[in-house]
Amino acid sequence: MICAWRQFVDLLPVWMRESVDKHGRNTLLELRLRLGLPAELVCLDGNIQLERSVAACDLQFCINTACKYSPWTAATASDGYITAPGGHRIGICGRTVNVNGKTTGIREATSLCLRVARDFPGIASNASTCTGSILIIGCPGAGKTTFLRDLIRQRANNGYCSIAVVDEREEIFPYSHGISVFDHGLRTDILSGCNKAHGIISVLRSMGPSTIALDEITAEEDCKALLHAGWCGISLIATAHASNKSDLLNRPIYRPIVDSGLFETLIVMNRDKSWTKERLNV
Repeated sequence: MICAWRQFVDLLPVWMRESVDKHGRNTLLELRLRLGLPAELVCLDGNIQLERSVAACDLQFCINTACKYSPWTAATASDGYITAPGGHRIGICGRTVNVNGKTTGIREATSLCLRVARDFPGIASNASTCTGSILIIGCPGAGKTTFLRDLIRQRANNGYCSIAVVDEREEIFPYSHGISVFDHGLRTDILSGCNKAHGIISVLRSMGPSTIALDEITAEEDCKALLHAGWCGISLIATAHASNKSDLLNRPIYRPIVDSGLFETLIVMNRDKSWTKERLNV
């Protein structure tokens, strides 16, 4: 297991760092910070509450540290989360800023969910022999991104040529001081910070990949770009939010890519981090 743990701890207010490090270094999944309530550690072996309650300045400290006081980065919180150094994710709830009916940011945070990014080399080894395009689904927190990361690495190291990764939020392969936090394999090219739809077309044209990989299909534009790329003689690896195959088939946004037959294999991630493999046939 690999984790940029020090970077995670540095996101936190000084008063809670020692306790979080002591109780969560190897087992922490999420740190829940709710205004006026004790900080809560969600660990593999149970939950732990700290004695001190969270103040508004604690929430703002985490956000500012994650954004490095960058207004542009902070503005991406309109999606409900920001990506912190080390690939850690901070989910945000609170009072939003709305312009012309569109949410443009968070005015006042009241809750944060700090999710620890950990890498587990080898977890996708049994799926690495799957050929063609693969769709990975699961509920939030089921481990889709972690599995995707290792599957990319497995393919890149086992005779497949040139995998292009569209890493919009720098969560698949985050960087620290110009160096990748997690091993990305021998034949992997990464396009970071670019929206997925544009990034898919960009790497298709510029890098000549045999596979394009991305995390979280969330928009109709993503599906259109995948369909365009998938019928150009390459394979795809992507993740999507759905608890099971039935849930996937019932979500209109995914119907075009499911009906197309583009993805051959479906990987279903379970909440206990186990997974199953099946054919994706309608």
